[in-house]
Amino acid sequence: MSKAYTFTAVAAAATALVGYAVYFDYNRRNSVEFRKKIKSKSVKLEKKKAEEKEEIKNEQLTLIREALKTLDDEQPPVDINGKENYFMEQVSIGEKKATEGSVVDAALCFYKALEVYPNPTDILGVYQKTVPQDVYEAIIMMIALRPPASISNVLGDQLKTVNTKPTENDLD
Repeated sequence: MSKAYTFTAVAAAATALVGYAVYFDYNRRNSVEFRKKIKSKSVKLEKKKAEEKEEIKNEQLTLIREALKTLDDEQPPVDINGKENYFMEQVSIGEKKATEGSVVDAALCFYKALEVYPNPTDILGVYQKTVPQDVYEAIIMMIALRPPASISNVLGDQLKTVNTKPTENDLD
């Protein structure tokens, strides 16, 4: 008796589910108002998601600005051995923080390592391949807000070559 009751309840639930699916499909295909409601709900949902994403990005930007302010007090090492040790230390700390999920702290460590690295474009390529995407994006935001001296030097050299006038030898 108990099995029959359970089977009947399951069958009724399945029938109700199939009936609702058929009703929903029929209205989706034939009712213009129903399609408009669904479309407006999806547009509202997409808009809400975009707003939430923008809010999260603004919060992260604020956190990044605050983190960059802490760099004003720190001076990276000047000698080659000190730079090498500092680089390795910051990269290992950054990797550890990235695995813990601390995006801004990890990005700050990678940014500090970038400041002392002699060829910043190479290390950015390595970061892009090895660092989680959200941490990499935070590093790029940090570079946009406060370019390290090594990157400014690279960009400055490229800008000088672009802005210089060609000589007569270049024209020949």
